Amino acid sequence: MNKRNKDIIITGFALFAMLFGAGNLIFPPFLGLISGSSWITGFTGFILADAGLSLLAILAIAKCDGDVDRIFSRAGHKISLVLACSIMICIGPLLAIPRTAATTFEMGVQPIFSGFSSIIFSIIFFGVTLVLTIRPSKVVDIIGAYLTPALLIALLALIGVGVFNPLGSIEPATIDGVFSEGIFQGYQTLDALGAVSLSAVIFTTIANKGYTKKEEKINITFKAGLIAAAGLFIVYGGLTYLGATVSTMFDSNVSQAGLIVAITENLLGFPGKVILGIIVTLACLTTAIGLTSATGQYFSKLSNNKIKYETIVIVVCLFSLVVSNFGVDTIIKFSAPILTVIYPPTIVLVVFTLLGKFIKNNNIFKFATYTALVMGFLNILVGFGVKVPVINSLPLHSLGFNWIVPVLVASAIGFFIKSNSSNSKSDSQDVTA
Repeated sequence: MNKRNKDIIITGFALFAMLFGAGNLIFPPFLGLISGSSWITGFTGFILADAGLSLLAILAIAKCDGDVDRIFSRAGHKISLVLACSIMICIGPLLAIPRTAATTFEMGVQPIFSGFSSIIFSIIFFGVTLVLTIRPSKVVDIIGAYLTPALLIALLALIGVGVFNPLGSIEPATIDGVFSEGIFQGYQTLDALGAVSLSAVIFTTIANKGYTKKEEKINITFKAGLIAAAGLFIVYGGLTYLGATVSTMFDSNVSQAGLIVAITENLLGFPGKVILGIIVTLACLTTAIGLTSATGQYFSKLSNNKIKYETIVIVVCLFSLVVSNFGVDTIIKFSAPILTVIYPPTIVLVVFTLLGKFIKNNNIFKFATYTALVMGFLNILVGFGVKVPVINSLPLHSLGFNWIVPVLVASAIGFFIKSNSSNSKSDSQDVTA
């Protein structure tokens, strides 16, 4: 195997592992449970909303030379800075990174070592994260060459046992709109946000390996993204099927985390808990490493290297250590409204970046982004019980995409209002892969 193909495979494995957090482990089995015999339909919606959006984000970052800021720049300096920093903080030390440690403890450690201290565990977890992240050039190689194969072996072992020895018969779906539910569950994984930040790490690593031409870097990044998407497809499909096989054993009120624990225990007994602990630990650790590195690189670059990467990584690990001890439920409850606001404008800018060659007027970016942001705030108000006229009647509301039609209308309005600034040459370049 030549060096280029080896680099693509290792990079693809690393990207898969960094995207596949423990949250992604619990969504597919629950989807399979409620989808029953229609699990393939539900899974199709799930993979489109998860891996599909992630692949778009990877392409957008590749087009922008791995620079997160360039995805947001055409929407205006102020909003681009706020959005980019918000994403990096949320996907970093405020929400996602602490959740990896909390999830590992609750799903991987506590079921086996019931009396183990969460504080001691978080110190160990973030100590390992710090050691494996402090040298950014080694992050992708460590994850891709060593941690991902171990993660995949553990996952495929669990799925293989469940496929060849199903726990029960598959009953009809217990919900209406299975495909829509799949889209919603895939949307909830928030992998598109993670892909924005993690792809920047991947792109930087590819450049450090000696690939200097933009077309070459985009090509390698895209192929690595395809490998990651293929891995997600196989694993998510298997986990969704496992959920479908226990549709007679549990109802929709079951805890999503408790469901995957129960499946592994029923398939493999106590060793199943051990295997699940290994899976969760590897999934969360690889995600924590990737996100910590991405956060360190972004804020170091934002400060023009006045704040060193190593310093930021240390601060992120220490802050995440503290937050992780609040527990998974508290972190998820706190994160939901924040992510509801920043997810829509991020998706808008990712898609518009890929269409940048055809969008000559920056007001299309600005109007669409601000509208998506406002819709996010309105959805939060509705979530807190505030009555907002029309918001629940908009198309695609049931899928969590009620912001799409207002964004399209705002884009059309922006098209007819002349922009004072024009595209840069880099903005108008087409994506080639």
